Amino acid sequence: MLLWTVLLWAGSDVAMVAAQGPGPIRSASWRRVVLLEDYNTRVVIFGVAILGGASGLVGSFTLLRKRALMGDALSHASLPGIALAFITAGLFGASGKSLPWLLLGATLSGLIGVAAILVIRNQTRLKEDAALGIVLSVFFGAGVALLGVIQQMETGHAAGLESFIYGKTASMRAADAGLIAAASSIAIVVCLALFKELKLLCFDEGFAGARGFPVVVLDIVLMAMVVLVTIVGLQAVGLVLMIALMVIPAASARFWTETMSRMMLWAALLGMLGSIAGGMASAMFPGLPSGAMIVLVCSLFFFISMILGRRRGLLIRHLRRIRFNRRIDRQHLLRAMYEQIESQFRDERTDNDAAESAAMPEAGRKNPVAVGDLLAMRSWSRRRLMAAIVRGEENELLRCRDGACTLTQAGFAEAARLTRQHRMWEIYLITYAEVATANVDRDADRIEHVLAPEIIDQLEDLLDEQGMTIPVPDDPHGVIADVPPVQPPPVQSPPAQGGA
Repeated sequence: MLLWTVLLWAGSDVAMVAAQGPGPIRSASWRRVVLLEDYNTRVVIFGVAILGGASGLVGSFTLLRKRALMGDALSHASLPGIALAFITAGLFGASGKSLPWLLLGATLSGLIGVAAILVIRNQTRLKEDAALGIVLSVFFGAGVALLGVIQQMETGHAAGLESFIYGKTASMRAADAGLIAAASSIAIVVCLALFKELKLLCFDEGFAGARGFPVVVLDIVLMAMVVLVTIVGLQAVGLVLMIALMVIPAASARFWTETMSRMMLWAALLGMLGSIAGGMASAMFPGLPSGAMIVLVCSLFFFISMILGRRRGLLIRHLRRIRFNRRIDRQHLLRAMYEQIESQFRDERTDNDAAESAAMPEAGRKNPVAVGDLLAMRSWSRRRLMAAIVRGEENELLRCRDGACTLTQAGFAEAARLTRQHRMWEIYLITYAEVATANVDRDADRIEHVLAPEIIDQLEDLLDEQGMTIPVPDDPHGVIADVPPVQPPPVQSPPAQGGA
C-alpha cells in the first residue's frame, strides 16, 4: 500500500530529469529532483532506497560471518542463468527479456554457484577464498560466452541484457520497484525475526551448534537472503556493483558501533542514504550511470566513517592512543617519584628502624624530588618529562617549584598503588613465570598498564598466600635473589567420579 501511495503521488507525471540531455544543471532541474516532483524519479528513489536498506541489513550478517565476497560470487554466477533464461524463453515462444524469466534464471544459476562454492570448500582442501575465485571466474566466463551465442541467434539479440551487468536504474518501472520492495521486505523481516539466532551463528558457530541451534539451516537461510537481495538488485546496480552495496554500508557501520543491533541499523541507514543520494545525483547529471553513482556515494560514506567513526575510526583511535600514552607517562612519573622518595627514606633511617617501613608513606610524602633525578631514572626527553609534570599538576597529583616536585596526598596514594601493582607483577614473573630478575622490570612495564582488575585481585590473593602484609612490597630486584623461590600452591586433583 505504501508503495502505490508513493508511486501515485502527484499523478502520472512521467517527465524525467535525465531526459533533458547533457549540460549544466538548471535550478528548476535541481529543485524537481530534490523535491521528487517527477513520477519516474520517485519510482527510482523508492526502489533503490529499500534495496539499499535491505542490502545493508543482510550485509551486516555476511560481513561478520566472514562471507562478504559471497554476494560477489553470487552476482557473477547469475549471469549464465540470465543468458540461459533468455534462450529458454525464446524456445517456448515467450519474450526472452521478460523480467520474471530472467530473475528466475539468475536465481537458479546463483544457487548452483553457491552450492559449488560450498562443495569445493567442504569436499576439498581448498579454502573459501579459492572456491570463491574459481566459481566467480568460471560462471562469469560462461555467461559472457552465452551472451556471444545469443548475439548470433536468429530469434533475437542480447540488447538490454547488459543492463544486468552494469545496472540501469533510470529505466526502473513501477513493477520493478514493487518487486524490489517485496523481496527486500521479505529479507528484512526474516533477518529481524531470526536476529538472535543469526547473531549467534556469526559470532560463535560452534557454541550455536552445542546449544542445539540448527546451524546448517540458519546458514542456508542467510545465504537465501543474500540470493534474494542480490538477484533483485541486479536491475538497479548490476551484478558487478551489487557486491559494493552488500559490503560497503555494513563495513561503514562497523566504524560507528560495536553492538550488533546498532550496526544493522547504521548499515541499513547508510545503504538507504547512499542509494538515495546516488540516484538523485544520477538524475541531476544525466551522463552519469545510477549504479556507479550509488556505489561512489556509499564509498564516500565509508571513507568518512573510517576517519570519523566514534568506535573504530582512525581519528578516535589516534586520540585513544594519545590518551593511553599520556596515562602511561603519568603512571611512570608517579612511580618514579615514589621510588625516589622511598630511596631517600631508606637512606635516612637506621638499621634498627625496620618498624618504620610501614610508616614511610606519611613520613616521606612531602620529600621533594629533583627533576634531574627523574630524567636519570626514565629514558625520557626533558620535553616529554615536563609535559607529563604539567599534566600531573593539572590533575592535582603533584606540585613543582624550583626544579623539584612533591606529591599531593592524592598523588602519593596513586603512586603507592601503581608501585604496589608494578612490584606484584614483578614478583609473579620472577616466582612463577621464571623471568630473569634483570629482565623483569622491562616485562612488567609492558603489561602492567593494561592489567585487568580481576588479574590484580588474583595477584593480591597470591601475595596473601605468601604472607605479604606490607602495603607496598619491597623492590624484588634486591630481595628476590636472597629469598628461596616460593613453590606454587599445589593443585588439588578433582574428586573421582563414580566407583572404581
